Amino acid sequence: MADPTSGPRTRPVLIQGGMGVGVSGWRLARAVAMTGQLGVVSGTALDVTLARRLQLGDPGGDLRRALASFPVPGIAERVLGRYFVPGGTAEGVPYRPVPRLGLRGSRAGDELTVVANFAEVFLAKEGHEGPVGVNYLEKIQLATPAAAYGAMLAGADYVLMGAGIPAEIPRLLDDLAGQRPGRISVAVADGEGHTAGIDPVALLGRRLGPLPRPRLLAIVSSHVLAAYLARAPLTRPDGFVIETPVAGGHSAPPRGRTVLDAAGEPVYGPRDEADLAKVAALGLPFWLAGGYGTPGGLERALAAGADGIQVGSAFALCRESGLDPVLRRRLRRQAGLVRNDPRASPTGFPFKVAAVPGTLSEQDVYETRPRLCDLGYLRTPYEKGDGSVGYRCAAEPVDVYVRKGRPAEEADGRRCLCNGLLAAIGLGQHRAGGYAEPPLLTLGQDTGFLDGLPDDYSAADVVSHILLQAHL
Repeated sequence: MADPTSGPRTRPVLIQGGMGVGVSGWRLARAVAMTGQLGVVSGTALDVTLARRLQLGDPGGDLRRALASFPVPGIAERVLGRYFVPGGTAEGVPYRPVPRLGLRGSRAGDELTVVANFAEVFLAKEGHEGPVGVNYLEKIQLATPAAAYGAMLAGADYVLMGAGIPAEIPRLLDDLAGQRPGRISVAVADGEGHTAGIDPVALLGRRLGPLPRPRLLAIVSSHVLAAYLARAPLTRPDGFVIETPVAGGHSAPPRGRTVLDAAGEPVYGPRDEADLAKVAALGLPFWLAGGYGTPGGLERALAAGADGIQVGSAFALCRESGLDPVLRRRLRRQAGLVRNDPRASPTGFPFKVAAVPGTLSEQDVYETRPRLCDLGYLRTPYEKGDGSVGYRCAAEPVDVYVRKGRPAEEADGRRCLCNGLLAAIGLGQHRAGGYAEPPLLTLGQDTGFLDGLPDDYSAADVVSHILLQAHL
């Protein structure tokens, strides 16, 4: 394997969580990295966020400046030619679609994904020497090879991966660092033997030199899974983030049979608590996440043998967050009203939904929204009877979902996370008749991080508050 010590040599105490679609954007990651801690960009759906921001005219020119540094200018120029609109599109005009993820892939889709990840990491790393990472979801396997390659071209120091078992990512990073074709397995319901990948030489049209291999941090909720990944060099990450169920976004379901409390939320018990002594015994660095984003939380983590903590929600509400500023202020006021909804996500995993007026957390807003799946990042590939592969999402129209072989009750209550999270960062789609996609907001359930922070605070304020107030 490639040398896992490439990149930054000093481990961070704080890792800024790679949240949502664009919440952890390059501005937030850069602000955190400039304090010397690990700034992280969210790698989810960067293709569509880049395309939509270019269609808005790229105010300030940051994206075009990043694309001007892409190592193969012709690829960046094709992306600009497809999506950049000088001065921006008129208000209410629908965004141009981007290629959807699929097993067959497309050159245009790969180019957009590689360029988008390059641009986000490039801007996060610009003008300082602090460490920058990128966060991906194992669930979105079809995007991972191209996305990781784009981030590595920009010099990403860390890759963080959750929402699944990232057993094949160490080898993928090794291959891409050596400019070799990289592939991973893709889970296909009722089928097997499917893969997704990228060939750097075929994509770029020439061979570049070796790339620095980023460190991989696997985000897990169980010491059992950590031990499974650490058992062999081929699957072993360079460290772990151990996440509790109160963290924002998706969380792992309870082990065993799911039981709901009176509020309809999953009940977690002792079996769902990671044994930190067993994690420490693996000999790899680890950080704790989910309810640790306070000075006292850092003290508890270090006392348990951790190298530090990952902090998400506190950064989601800071000035550099990618959230729409109006929604961010509303979320701050409603921070204590977050429900771990077992039905909201089409993935079937519990998802933290913040109860904010005018968002998909409200039943009438949910029922008014036409059901559709036009982005498809959380679609599940499945093998049809004839051997071909189709795609289904529990948030798509119920009759369509049923025709694809699944029961209607599986679709009940499912929210379109893809469109809702894009709307939360001001990039919601506009549709015929003037209908605009409503936002969906998420946050962790432990809001103790707000104590000691001013009403309008920066990312640097979060870092200072935790590090300076901890009694270390």
